[in-house]
Amino acid sequence: MTAFAYPWALLLYIPFILLVIYAWRKPLPSIRVSTAKPFLAVSSGSRPSSFRLPFMLFTIALALLIGALARPREGSERVVIKAKGIDIMLAIDLSGSMESYDVSPSITTKKQLYDLIKSEKIKGRLETAKQEIAKFIAKRPNDRIGLVGFAELAYNICPPTLDHAWLLANMTRLAPGVIGDRTNIASPIASSVSRLEKSDSKRRVMVLFTDGANNIDDRITPRQAAKLAKGSDVVIYTVGIGSSNAYVLREGFGGVNFVPLRDEFDEKLLKDIAEYSDGKYYKAYDAEGLENVMNEINRMEKTVIEQPKYIEYKEFAPTLTGMALALLLFGFLLENTVMLRVP
Repeated sequence: MTAFAYPWALLLYIPFILLVIYAWRKPLPSIRVSTAKPFLAVSSGSRPSSFRLPFMLFTIALALLIGALARPREGSERVVIKAKGIDIMLAIDLSGSMESYDVSPSITTKKQLYDLIKSEKIKGRLETAKQEIAKFIAKRPNDRIGLVGFAELAYNICPPTLDHAWLLANMTRLAPGVIGDRTNIASPIASSVSRLEKSDSKRRVMVLFTDGANNIDDRITPRQAAKLAKGSDVVIYTVGIGSSNAYVLREGFGGVNFVPLRDEFDEKLLKDIAEYSDGKYYKAYDAEGLENVMNEINRMEKTVIEQPKYIEYKEFAPTLTGMALALLLFGFLLENTVMLRVP
């Protein structure tokens, strides 16, 4: 981007041009002689070159000085992005029920369901959750995000970090039932709050994903844990995963069996946890529903990004001034040495 710092200085070219025209047309100083024949013999009738060259050098030098006065410069714009991210803890249910498949009512036969599972067009609840969480993480590069897995107890899998590749690598290894089959909802809340209350971020968020009801008595209840989160300024979003039409795949002697899953998440409890912590409750029946939930949470939790702009200029005025001074000096030397005129 090329511009002039003082473009009004370019108006000086108007009187400068008039002055050059006047100086060019003005007669040279002369003396009276009895005859001009000796001079005409060595003159073509125009101004002598001893006048023309220094005059042109002085003219160019003055033109450059006026240009330098306007300060021509070339600027490159630089944008500095300062992002104030959010600290987020993701708590994922790893109980055995998370291996179940939520089935659309349009699927009516065991073969249809088996073929869809085999082709991975339908995935288990945990795999679906990991897929949508990965998309959510990719949209939030400026946030520190951590991960807790829970079943009978909560396990800190990854502290809040900006190294999202490492976070995703740890999440990929999670599997249903690896840490038990029962569900303790108070434990992941307490664990996430413990991580987040040490954060210096102004916004601290927890997202809890579960498909089951709390069925373990811990030292504190899930509602008490939610109130502790509120006291630590941690907002909790709760996501109930799964539909009433769900099946668990079991291999048997007779082949593959699909066992209906009767357990469902405690919607009232999840709503209370969200309400106590100024968060929000969501219900996700399937992959599409979970995707919509994560998109809404992403829209609600905005990362503050400042984008101050800086323009670095390369100044041409010093170069123009140097060239002008060199031309003035050269013209002066010519005029007073090899092109010196005598009457």
